[in-house]
Formats: sequence, C-alpha cells, structure tokens
Amino acid sequence: MTTSTTTPRTRFAPSPTGYLHLGGARTALFCWAFARHHHGVFVLRIEDTDLERSTPEAVQAILDGMRWLGMQPDEGPYYQMQRMDRYREVIRKMLADGTAYHCYSSPEEVEAMRERARAAGLKPRYDGTWRPEAGKVLPPIPADRKPVVRFRNPQDGVTAWNDLVKGPISFDNAELDDLIIARPDGTPTYNFCVVVDDWDMRITHVLRGDDHVNNTPRQINILRALGAEPPQYGHLPMILGPDGEKLSKRHGAVSVMEYDKDGYLPDAMINYLARLGWSHGNDELFSREQLVEWFDVRSLSKSASQWDPKKLNWVNAHYIKNSDGADLAGRVAPRIAERGGDPDAVDLVAVMDLLKDRAETLNQLADGALLFCADYTPAPPDLAAELLNDDARALLADFAAQARELPNWDTASLGALIKDMLAKHQVKMPKLAIPLRVAVTGQKQTPAIDAVLAIFGRDVVLQRLAALSQAQRDSGLA
Repeated sequence: MTTSTTTPRTRFAPSPTGYLHLGGARTALFCWAFARHHHGVFVLRIEDTDLERSTPEAVQAILDGMRWLGMQPDEGPYYQMQRMDRYREVIRKMLADGTAYHCYSSPEEVEAMRERARAAGLKPRYDGTWRPEAGKVLPPIPADRKPVVRFRNPQDGVTAWNDLVKGPISFDNAELDDLIIARPDGTPTYNFCVVVDDWDMRITHVLRGDDHVNNTPRQINILRALGAEPPQYGHLPMILGPDGEKLSKRHGAVSVMEYDKDGYLPDAMINYLARLGWSHGNDELFSREQLVEWFDVRSLSKSASQWDPKKLNWVNAHYIKNSDGADLAGRVAPRIAERGGDPDAVDLVAVMDLLKDRAETLNQLADGALLFCADYTPAPPDLAAELLNDDARALLADFAAQARELPNWDTASLGALIKDMLAKHQVKMPKLAIPLRVAVTGQKQTPAIDAVLAIFGRDVVLQRLAALSQAQRDSGLA
C-alpha cells in the first residue's frame, strides 16, 4: 500500500532479449493493477542496452503481448538506448562529486583479487585498489588501458528496506562491491541505467522478480548518492512448473502470444496470472475491474507459485462460457478460415452459443464449428451401414415429411417434433437422434440434435435427408 500523497508511479521494465514470457507478464500485471488501484501511473520502459541480445522483433513481441493482455501503459515505451546522453551526464556529475571514480584494474586483476579473497575465506570482491581515500596514493595509471567507472559504495552501516512482499531486508555495505556503472567504452551498465530511469521517471513503487533482490541495495545506495529518494521495492517469488521445478518451455513458459494462438482469452489469462501469487480471499474467478478494485500488495504471496495448465483451461472455459456469442464469433472466425472452413456459411453466433458451454479454448470452438462451416462429408460406408438400417431410414423418411411442414424452423419446434416422433414410433431418443446425426452431419456425435438441425436450416436438412432416400432407391433397397 502507499501512504504518500505523491501520485504512485510503477514501471514494467523488460529487456527485449526474447518474448514476453509468463513471469514478465505477471510482473507487468501486478505493476499495472497497483497503479490502477491507486489511480497512479503505469510506465513501460524497454531496457535495451544489451546490444548483442536485444532485437526489434523482441521489442515488438513485448508490445504485442502487452496490447493483447490489455495492459496499455500511461507513459512509454521509453527506450534506454535513447537516453545515453542523460546517463553519461549523471556519470560526469558523480565523478565530479566524488561519488564515482575511474578504475584501471583489468578483468584479470579483479578476478585475482576475488581469488585471494576466497582463499582467505572472505566474500570475493573488488578490493578498492583505485578507490580514492584521504592520504591514499593511487597506482600509476596504465598508459594502454581505458578505465571503467565504479560507484563509491558506502563501506559502513547497512542498506535496508521494508520489502513490500518479503518484509524487512538488509545488507551490510561492507559486503557490497564498488559497482561498475560505466564500461571502458563509456556505456553505462544495467544497474546504473535503472537507477537514473527510476529517478527521472519519478517511480515510487517497484514490483519485480526476486532475482533482483541483490541489485536493490546497490541501486538504493546510488540513488541516495544522487540525492534521490528510493522507491518502495517489492520482490515477487518465481513461478514454478507443475513438477515444482523452475518454469521452462517444457512447462509452457512460452510467449504470451502463443496463448493467443492456442485460443485463450486475454481476460482469462489476466485472471489466471493474477492468482499466481496474489489472492483475494477464496475468489478464483474475477473480472479485470474487480482485480483493480481489490488489488493490495499485502495480499501478494511470499512463496513461489505453481503453474497449472489444467487450472488455466478451467478458467478459460469459464470465460468462454460467459462470453457473448457475437464476441466469440469475431474471435473464432479467423481460426475457422485457417482450418479451411467458411465462417460465413452459417449463423456463427448461434454456433458459438451452441458450442461454448463445452469448449476450453477458442481453437476447440473453431474445430467444433467446422461441423457447420466445412464442406459436407457423408458418413463413412461402415458407419452408415451400421446405423442407417431399414428401421432408421423409415424413421428419417417420416421425420423429413413432418419437418417439411413445420411452421417455424427453430430449436424449440424441432425439439417438439422429435418428441412427437419418439412417442409415435415408440422408440428411445438414440433410435432417432443418432441416425439423424449420421444422415445430416456425417458424424455419430454432435451437440444437441435439435439445435444442430436449427442451425443448418430447413433446406440443408431436408436436402441431405432426401439425398439419403435417393441413395437408398438407387441401391435398389427402397
């Protein structure tokens, strides 16, 4: 929670070295929900200083994922590579103020320092060879070596904060290295860029993965050296796979856009991701608006969460079942076309309303809709021979005659006709419904037959029943 009168400002700051994965999407969601709950500002920042691994495609994948999930930022995206002049300006000021210094130790020399510390049973670290101190004589500057810039970290006391998720955390400053904040070529390092960005963008609350806990004391100390007030930090435990191991691709840790392709609804993903590390009582299903209304960092879990694909499917099925048929039709139509079907062949809204109660994904809806949207394929001969015997054909002929005279062709009227046929011929439902399915759809199993016939329409149903009778006459069985 926030107690400041300052407008809360959160940020999501992914590195574009890959897609927007599930852990990143959950972090973004919590930052977004916090900002929305407190009527604050949600900032998107692209931390693209890793030139070897950052790609435009990865940036676009992040933006696409955020857009699909409906988490549009209030500010940004900002790009760190466009802020290099600002970072260098701050470094020059820190060098002038004595809060940073040039270090000419080579990587090999620093590694030797760390080895000596390990051998002595100490924490491996840079030993401060080039750190200026009163009365200290620094070594001669090597003529052939460009220096890094190191932050002059406090050597006494502790750096502590009350983590929004984990509670009180502290580090002894004596155990923290003098962090490199600029490389020999002058480019600033990750931890330094983050600090300047959070300062300039007036970030008040940082929610991020707990793999950043060790970065936090360093960032706090740099901010204080700059005369800035550190934000409040909260570090989120990781997401584990169903087997309790770190979430990976084999568990489904793919781009969130893969879940779009696989037929998941964005609101269902938001609901499910929110429950991975946050709770509101025993509520499992809630709207985006309820999430914003209820969101409280005090309800964030201190322990790791477990990814459960079956639970995600259950949540997605709930959202599909409660979605408007027209909305589903718009989402499913392109998937039907991809499967070779014609989404305009029938009343697709009616098809969605018929199928949505049993579907877990949009792809399942598209597969089911092919019954109505794909070319008709008669039942295989063995299935027809098994189920379309003389008794069944007689029933179907009578059904066709009665159906032709129906005043209204709708589910209720067809359902009533089927009941009348069952009573008239003294048969159970399967004796009529299964042959009807086989004759009209070519399949033994379909949704409710009265609804299926209503969607196909009178002309199609009677045409297919007539074709069955003609085939019977042609075979000499009539």
